Amino acid sequence: MKVGIIGVGSVGSATAFTLVMRGVADEVVLIDYNQKKAEAEALDISHATTFAYASKVYAGTYEDLKGAEVVIITAGANQKPGETRIDLLARNTAILESIITPLMKSAPDAIILLASNPVDIMTDLALKLSGLPKNRVFGSGTILDTSRFRTLLGEHLGLSSKSIHANVLGEHGDSEVLVWSNGDAGTLSIDTLANDINRPLTDEVKAQIDDNVRNAAYKIIDGKGATFYGIAGGLCRICQAISTNENAILTVSSFHEDVEGVKDVCVSLPSVINKNGIERVIYPRLSKEEHELLRISAQKMKDYSEQE
Repeated sequence: MKVGIIGVGSVGSATAFTLVMRGVADEVVLIDYNQKKAEAEALDISHATTFAYASKVYAGTYEDLKGAEVVIITAGANQKPGETRIDLLARNTAILESIITPLMKSAPDAIILLASNPVDIMTDLALKLSGLPKNRVFGSGTILDTSRFRTLLGEHLGLSSKSIHANVLGEHGDSEVLVWSNGDAGTLSIDTLANDINRPLTDEVKAQIDDNVRNAAYKIIDGKGATFYGIAGGLCRICQAISTNENAILTVSSFHEDVEGVKDVCVSLPSVINKNGIERVIYPRLSKEEHELLRISAQKMKDYSEQE
């Protein structure tokens, strides 16, 4: 699969490296306003192919995106310590507007995958600017938040995070919704399993996990300036599902006509991903409280999208 990456900062370069090391893409083209940086990253990553897969990695221009099945947009201003993803809106909107026109000219048949923050708003804007059908323009959404949730649950329960089914929905940001009511492992609800193994999910434990999921990015940014390995893994996972026509269920951000009564909004819901992009959306079973929290999250994204 040929993948284009626009924006070769920490996220873009880590994503390119992950795609190569996992053998998901056999051709990766890197595009950045800093051509020298793109060339250096491509050269460095290409030197790792000997130890992984014989992928072709190179710096290019928009014209080199021709034939790409997926184009990942990571370009944008970095989130600074103390800054929310929404604070990035004005800066990253201008950057995205400059990208979509040349992208569509060179790769009109590609699936566009957004990672720039605030990703839900950027997804909505990219959909409007590109004119593509909604199944072919979507964002990484809460795929990383869901991974963080499952990782922390796994640590508490003494299980592999891969064996836990629990999702984070809504905004990729402060209003995201951790869905506790239908999480499960080994056919048991996570609450039942936790009680059975004497590791109960008390209110205190849930609050701590919630805080560590919701505020993970802020803690990482404060410590090292940016988050990139986790989201690179998530973007690679999405590309894998597209490449293998997997029909994998992933929590990505896309356009929905109605989410809890909020019309025409981009947020994350469980979505079936294959070679067509989003094949369909699976609306989740939620508790009464979670329905309301999802409505609040969707309304927040709707309000911000109308400010574009």
